Amino acid sequence: MTASIPARICLCSGGLALALVVLNQTTAASIDPALERAAVLASMLAVGLMLVGVVWTRAVPEAAARVELQGSQGLELAAGLPAELAEELGWGSQMLLTASAAAVVVVFWQGRCLLRRGLLAETAFVPGATCELAQSRGRVVSLVDLRLYPGRSEFERLSPGLPAVVVQPFGSQGLVVLGGWSPRCFSRSDLSWLEGWTRRLTGRMEGVGPIDGAPIQTGVAPSPDSAPDSPDC
Repeated sequence: MTASIPARICLCSGGLALALVVLNQTTAASIDPALERAAVLASMLAVGLMLVGVVWTRAVPEAAARVELQGSQGLELAAGLPAELAEELGWGSQMLLTASAAAVVVVFWQGRCLLRRGLLAETAFVPGATCELAQSRGRVVSLVDLRLYPGRSEFERLSPGLPAVVVQPFGSQGLVVLGGWSPRCFSRSDLSWLEGWTRRLTGRMEGVGPIDGAPIQTGVAPSPDSAPDSPDC
């Protein structure tokens, strides 16, 4: 974690003050009680400045650099979906790509991929052990840095070299998988928004019932930097 400029100033000032206190104590001709009290107070102030710098660094960490990922922007939507559901999937996925740090969005229902959008890899993503764990527990799994996760190979098909992943289950048979542009890129507000959208999506999906197997419609998705719209899926 890299310290910001104000944090560095606090750390350097505290370290310099502490060094001056030690130098003053070692070079003083005689040490009387007044000098000792002054040294103690100065040391406490110096350590306090250093602690402020450390806390500042932890409270306001620098954002991780965006990773260059392979793939092309696109949209794949299962054919034969009701128009209302297709519009909901298109709107929600576009909002996630524009309002959060998501690079790719994948939606599964009843083991079938309904939507892939964003930066798409050449191979289709297949849910593995991590996705099954999230679905069995009914809780979100947030992998903030895939480099530290032993099961990261599961998400290689989502996008090679993907730095962060969020797996959000919904209903009893649904999954939304988000891939991020950088480590620790998803904020609490992003996760809250994702959870809210999946609750809304659950009602839409359960109202539709079983979805028959259907080919995937492909297209070119708008850039994540463009304004969100209501796609005609």
